[in-house]
Amino acid sequence: MTLFSHIKPSSVCIHFIHTNEEHVETHYGNVHCIMTGTPKANLPVLLTFHDVGLNHKSCFDPLFIHEDMQEIIRHLPVCHIEAPGQHEGAKTLHDEYSYPSMDQLSEAVPAVLKHFGLCRVIGLGVGAGAYILAKFALNHPDMVDGLVLININASAEGLMGSVASKLTGWTHTLPETVIPHLFGKDEIDTNHDLIATYRHHITTTMNQANVSQFLRSYHSRNALEVERPVPGGSINVRTLKCSTLLIVGDNSPAVEAVVDCNSKLDPTKTTLLKMADCGGLPQVDQPAKVIEALKYFIQGMGYLSSASMTRLRSRTASGSSVSSFDGSRSRAHTNELQRARTHSRGAEEKRGRSHTDSMECSSNSDQIASKSNQVAC
Repeated sequence: MTLFSHIKPSSVCIHFIHTNEEHVETHYGNVHCIMTGTPKANLPVLLTFHDVGLNHKSCFDPLFIHEDMQEIIRHLPVCHIEAPGQHEGAKTLHDEYSYPSMDQLSEAVPAVLKHFGLCRVIGLGVGAGAYILAKFALNHPDMVDGLVLININASAEGLMGSVASKLTGWTHTLPETVIPHLFGKDEIDTNHDLIATYRHHITTTMNQANVSQFLRSYHSRNALEVERPVPGGSINVRTLKCSTLLIVGDNSPAVEAVVDCNSKLDPTKTTLLKMADCGGLPQVDQPAKVIEALKYFIQGMGYLSSASMTRLRSRTASGSSVSSFDGSRSRAHTNELQRARTHSRGAEEKRGRSHTDSMECSSNSDQIASKSNQVAC
């Protein structure tokens, strides 16, 4: 059983691009990096960072080998960063090595960009990787054009969560600890093949001692301490300055955390995409839908104007599961993805919005909350 055997061959397109694989030295240890494509002065680089228990292959391969993704990677170079000791074949880290905190890992990113001569990025992170890239963007806003954050949790673990994590670590094996972080309960109970595949990956491919250190670092994270700007309030509010797309599957264990993070970010720059019928790893479960949203997001920033786009149907109706999370807040009548499509046709659109858009992707759901927009992928 291979890691991505569930991907149909017809949906995979192998695109040959120059790849440079290196260990980059930073103040917090060596990080394994994979650079594909050639950086261009007028274009950002798509920068990825994986979640706990994963590496760049297990986290992002279903996305990057999908045929729909080839249009993006033909235009934008890609740089994958793997946390210390998380790459395939990694040796156990030395006892004297102090594993970096989440904050320190975010400060290792500029060293990687300097090493490859990169100036600006569009970040794509999942879980712990999403936290790291968000922290990087907060501290280095001039280097980040945009962020796509999947399953981000901007809060600290908290005392009770920290105690529970330690107890779980003492009583469970590493895979049994990591799997509930990656996947929701329903997915664990029903999608046995997928869960068995990732459990096998964590057990046989990853260095479990190193994964444990990365997991402890994530559980010891501080809150991002972002604050939603208030009209007429302070202009020095700490928040993400770049366009940001938050993505979460409706069966993900991170749903509440992502919705909470959305409530703390600038609504004029942030879009929440909650994917229906989707598990804990949207880029693995429904890569085509994630790619569709990613294309519109990148086009909304003025890139990929010639990229091929499949048709999205935007509709307005009433009633939706989204309202149970975000129904108390009114929503803008025009969403980020619609504006991106208009932008790609050459129209000039203002970036501001009075409220953050909350969208739900679904192949079989036709309803959405009142005054909300739905993107049916």
